[in-house]
Amino acid sequence: MKKYVDVEEKMPLLKTIPLSFQHLFAMVGATILVPILTGMSPAIGLFCSGVGTLLYILCTKAKLPAYIGSSFAFIGPMIVASKNYGANSMLSGVICAGLVYILVATIIRFTGSDWLNRILSPVVVGSVVIVIGLSLAGNAINWAGLNPSYAISQSVPRWAWITVAVITLAVGIIGTMYFKGFLGVIPILIAMICGYIVALCLGVVPDKTIHSILSAKLFQLPPFITPKFNLNAMIIMAPVSFVTIAEHIGHIYVTNNVVGRDFTKDPGLHRSILGDGVATIFAGLVGGPPNTTYGENIGVMAITRVYSVWVIGIAAVIAIILSFIGPVAVLIANMPFPVMGGVSILLFGIIASSGYRIFVEDKIDFSQKRNLLITSVIIVLGVGGASIKFKFNGSDVEIAGVALATIVGIILNLILPQKSLSEKE
Repeated sequence: MKKYVDVEEKMPLLKTIPLSFQHLFAMVGATILVPILTGMSPAIGLFCSGVGTLLYILCTKAKLPAYIGSSFAFIGPMIVASKNYGANSMLSGVICAGLVYILVATIIRFTGSDWLNRILSPVVVGSVVIVIGLSLAGNAINWAGLNPSYAISQSVPRWAWITVAVITLAVGIIGTMYFKGFLGVIPILIAMICGYIVALCLGVVPDKTIHSILSAKLFQLPPFITPKFNLNAMIIMAPVSFVTIAEHIGHIYVTNNVVGRDFTKDPGLHRSILGDGVATIFAGLVGGPPNTTYGENIGVMAITRVYSVWVIGIAAVIAIILSFIGPVAVLIANMPFPVMGGVSILLFGIIASSGYRIFVEDKIDFSQKRNLLITSVIIVLGVGGASIKFKFNGSDVEIAGVALATIVGIILNLILPQKSLSEKE
């Protein structure tokens, strides 16, 4: 007797909706946190994740159960691009990232993915992931109130601010370590909810915020923003796409193991990457963050043994509906900074640690000088804030941070021999 629900199967709506909410809850904490951290509307992030998932389902011919959500890999580049060139210009970088996805998908369609594995070796991907996490560490410490020189609200005692951050972090750690089943998939969401409650109790949430939540219109449009072409923003964002593509491929292989199918053949890896690209371009056109597949939803499928794309699609529709509900939008848009700080200490650390995990799983040998050199250069360039400026067509162009580290890492990976002269002797 079959004990699972297959990919193409439809289910009665009364059974589908609870399962769809499970998928939504699994990703909502992270997918709204990305726009919050980057100064965007969380409602637009939720809207783009829902529409992006439906576009992904369309691109994969409804054969691959995956939910699309905001990508953490782009947080640093988005913050830099928005600060230097404005939010509208940053969105052109989001669109460019989506175009990179589509370009890679097209090449894979005709040539396969061996070339991608050569460019994105584990030592490059792991090093860039470490940079992504560590480059954001300072923001997490500031938001948590643990940097004495960082100004917080004068109406809130620093001890209350830090208390909220510490409790939020503690709940996230405990949930990640000890929660089981579905609760084990959503520790970040639980931590954010608990942190918000503590912030309310300690008076960290201003009265005007509470009033705005209660007085918000029941239905309101997410704040859509149109993109503005900016070459610098595009250069900052585009290289990071290669890292998220590597992450995406990893998610597909994990989904293969969970579901028991080879999705790289049907519907094909190129269609999956295409879906990510189309979803990301759509987000850039309306004011949302870049999108990617979420490992949390793979965990939900592993727990429930329900692999139906129909369930994923309903979850996407629910996300779109929630993005139009005013009180929900105002509530998540006014997430207290210490709550974000507590969660970010954990999340940014996990991102960096994921890079080390790549090293371990792929058995990267750092006694080889090649691996040591590539990792060293990438980390120092990325974390140190290195930048290169030059003129292009009469305009100032800058390559900095994660983008510069990624480009240099890929070049070193391609040109350095497997062994140095001393290692060959």
